[in-house]
Amino acid sequence: MKKSLLFISLFLTAMTGCKQQQQEDTSSVIEKSRIEVVNGKMTPEIMLTMGRVSDPVLSPDSQEILYGVTYTDIAQNRSVRQLFIMNVDGSDNRQITHFSQSANCARWAEDGNAIFFIRGGELFRMNADGSAVTKVQGLERQISEFAFSPDYKQIMYISEIQYATKPTDVYPDLDKSSGRVIKDLMYRHWDCYVEKIPHTFVASVTRDGEKYTLSNEKDLVEGTLFELPTLPFGGLEQLNWSPDCSKIAYSCRKVTGKEYAFSTNTDIYIYTLATGECINISEGNMGYDTDPVFSPDGNYIAWVSMERGGFEADKQRLFLMDLRTGEKRDLSANFGYNVTSPVWNKKGDGIWFCSLVNAIQGIFSADLYGNITRITPETSWYDFEKVIEFGDRLICCNNSMSRPYEIVSVSVEDGSFIQLTHENDEVLSQIAPEKIEERWLTTTDNKKMHTWVLFPPDFDPQKKYPVMLFCNGGPQTTLSQHWSVRWNFKMMANHGYIVVLPNRRGSTAFGQEWCDQITRDYPGQNMKDYMVAARNIKNEPYAGKIGASGASYGGYSIYYLAGTHNGFFDAFLAHAGIFNQEQMYMMTEELWFPNWDNGGAPWDKNPDAVRHYSRSPHKLVTNWDTPIMITHGEMDYRVPVEQGMAAFNAAKMLGVPSEMLLFPEENHWILRPQNSVHWHRAFFDWFDKWLAQ
Repeated sequence: MKKSLLFISLFLTAMTGCKQQQQEDTSSVIEKSRIEVVNGKMTPEIMLTMGRVSDPVLSPDSQEILYGVTYTDIAQNRSVRQLFIMNVDGSDNRQITHFSQSANCARWAEDGNAIFFIRGGELFRMNADGSAVTKVQGLERQISEFAFSPDYKQIMYISEIQYATKPTDVYPDLDKSSGRVIKDLMYRHWDCYVEKIPHTFVASVTRDGEKYTLSNEKDLVEGTLFELPTLPFGGLEQLNWSPDCSKIAYSCRKVTGKEYAFSTNTDIYIYTLATGECINISEGNMGYDTDPVFSPDGNYIAWVSMERGGFEADKQRLFLMDLRTGEKRDLSANFGYNVTSPVWNKKGDGIWFCSLVNAIQGIFSADLYGNITRITPETSWYDFEKVIEFGDRLICCNNSMSRPYEIVSVSVEDGSFIQLTHENDEVLSQIAPEKIEERWLTTTDNKKMHTWVLFPPDFDPQKKYPVMLFCNGGPQTTLSQHWSVRWNFKMMANHGYIVVLPNRRGSTAFGQEWCDQITRDYPGQNMKDYMVAARNIKNEPYAGKIGASGASYGGYSIYYLAGTHNGFFDAFLAHAGIFNQEQMYMMTEELWFPNWDNGGAPWDKNPDAVRHYSRSPHKLVTNWDTPIMITHGEMDYRVPVEQGMAAFNAAKMLGVPSEMLLFPEENHWILRPQNSVHWHRAFFDWFDKWLAQ
């Protein structure tokens, strides 16, 4: 009898189609779970299990918001993104999927009664209540993102094409060979060998009731080996439909091989779908040109532009082109900070954008004459992301060092916000709160440096606390009010550490001069900046032993400080750090990066390059005498794992107390849930051992 019931159940599941597919194997469905907090302490397990809110999308009638929440199951060692809908005021929030695979890139249908999304590389449609899941027909390739044209008659999507030569392309009889045929740079990128690359395709959409079919597929860069969008992090934000659906603007770096490895010259192209005509509207600008967006009337196009070729951290300018006259203007010429995520307002007379200013990412508005207004106040300690206009308000996500992303509604008038989602309120209310200060410290060259300081819960200045100096990566980045599952400062403070976060030279939120100073001066002024911040806290009566940690360029900083600190620090940890600059230059993948920052190659004789390589951290190892832990992902091709291995081997040969933790399947970041928990436990075990009073 049980076998008969099982057969009937399986038969009905197969016959009822995709609606029931989301109920298959309920043991693998991952969604919100109860999180237990013990004694108010935040742990890596709690941090990873909290829901991660992302990608709010306003419905066609502007009455509802579709968004996703990613949940992690540490035992299963994976995450799944579920979909939710709520009213624009945050009410009637309901979960509409219960999948065992993530639903990504979810978008409303034209009438608002259905939703399209990607699951397992395939495109699906379902009713707005999550029912009647059906696969879109006519799409034979796996896709990662998609976007409908404004009239919903066409769709563009990203899929991969073959790039590298396969063994059978050369020797057809060697079908079991795993050899890679490599004839040029760059043959690996971020965490994989470049065997396939993304192209963007456009197809026609036909509808028959609830059945959707795609046809007439067209590759926008057919017959080329150009990436569209650009690897490793580009997506459909690099492409944009014209309002009349006749054209697509896109950002592309149209070079390959060695030239690609040394170039940051992406340009903005406008592709006419009917004829295939493609024009370059940013020709002559040698830096990155990205994020194109057409104005609502199609008369203008705006984009983000860097001027200097080969420099990935140049000022991000807001460029505007009048498509009727060809006139181009820099709307941010009098604005000293970077522009990100441009979005036209509905009137078409201005552009919303985000910018990091003095360690806070706020929302700004620019009119067509370059007048820029800040919307969110600098006193609001939250980082805001790309906005959606809704009447006199803006819908977006924000986060801080104290909480992950939530969807908020921002007043255009005064920048105040209302929190619409409350995904993690319950668990956060159980975690003891930290105290955060910002300090402006005087540097050794008499400038002011912004520094965040986090204090443990129930901080008592009469007691002693271990101190953690964090050395930021980049090197051109900013320590802002950002929540991270890789370096979570709230968790460090909650663990009992005073956390010091200096926005040293190279930080991007304090003007281009402050950012540029670190170029070709890795071992210089920014190292002094670190020490200014560290000594500022160390001089406080409540400061105990002090450790330092960091990743990437922050790892370089740890290796360099280990050879120069003269007994100031009590322990170090370097993740994915640059140790040997000469070796790094010849093993990393994006060669424009070290070429610019180092002043050239190790064999170049110009003064900048000679000075840079002569002061590589590996040449200071005979000064190492402080316990150091080294962690690295073995699939890290940005800073290859041999950098970490060389540092560890040197420490061991010199008798320095040291450990190394390697993750064979991780890249520059430690991402898999159990690996992340392992890394965090090892982090705290190491510093607790050496910084205990």
